[in-house]
Amino acid sequence: MPASRLDISLPFCGGLHIVLTTKIEVVNINGIKFHFCHLPLFLPLALALRTSGETVKKRMKPTTQDLEKDSAQVSSALVRGLEILRSFTPHDLSLGNQELIDRTGLPKATVSRMTATLVNLGYLDYDEMLGRYRIGPATIALGYSGLSANVVVHIAMPLMRKLAEKTGVAVAMGLREQQEMVYIANARSENPVSLRLNVGSRLPIWKTAMGLSYYAGMEESQREALLERMLQCEPEHAERILRLTNHALDDYARDGFVVSCGDWYSYINAVGVPFRPTDGTQLVAITCGGITDIAPRGVCYGEIGPALKELAAELQERLLGNSREAP
Repeated sequence: MPASRLDISLPFCGGLHIVLTTKIEVVNINGIKFHFCHLPLFLPLALALRTSGETVKKRMKPTTQDLEKDSAQVSSALVRGLEILRSFTPHDLSLGNQELIDRTGLPKATVSRMTATLVNLGYLDYDEMLGRYRIGPATIALGYSGLSANVVVHIAMPLMRKLAEKTGVAVAMGLREQQEMVYIANARSENPVSLRLNVGSRLPIWKTAMGLSYYAGMEESQREALLERMLQCEPEHAERILRLTNHALDDYARDGFVVSCGDWYSYINAVGVPFRPTDGTQLVAITCGGITDIAPRGVCYGEIGPALKELAAELQERLLGNSREAP
């Protein structure tokens, strides 16, 4: 077989992928490429990640009810419609009514009414043959407009690609959405084995470097409110949530970055930094992560963390330069 770069992308829960690169290729009936030179070494990792993951379930509640109590200005119909749209992940080609009911916790009649409205507005497409819904062009256009207008992403991408090549791990940027982080940009190296999360993927805040670094960079009052909400939503994990969030604050106070070793998946280590642009736009988190063989704990603290801080500093300088040049 010719010696060329070929990838296998194995999807796991929450949008997590592990990408293996090698020289020998086999294509299955679904068109998925499998490469066997490195596969035996990392197959246990793949199986462990796949079987240890969480299944897709309802978004962390409460949502609609809390909003209705918090403000008389909130439109409950709009909130419920947005909950329908939030149910779709980057790996959902389509969803049926029952899946939307399960993920939102909304009554069947409400889901039917909301989906009909969203289809009429172009935010969902309905496949009559399958009886399933897909994200519609209006939703795609809205998301694209948001990313296209994000100056931070545009300026950060070259720096992120450079750091990915330097460290051999994946580099990503994310925003908070309730109790989750959402990927808005990512870059990965040409390393034979790398992790990949797609734009739009969601991660839990309290057990990922992206979420914990974002948490550490929040204003104290906002941080306290978020912690209270996470404890309310997942009381069974209260002790671990407190331990990891306190550790993140200690890391950030001491080093200026946050390290998470095996907290999300046992085979994954990552480093994160919060980044607040001086132009007043919202806080984001930037992370570097990889499997433990590539990003062991010592490398995370000694090399990746300082490199990530340098990226954040350079990004801030470039943003300042960009604002000075703007008319």
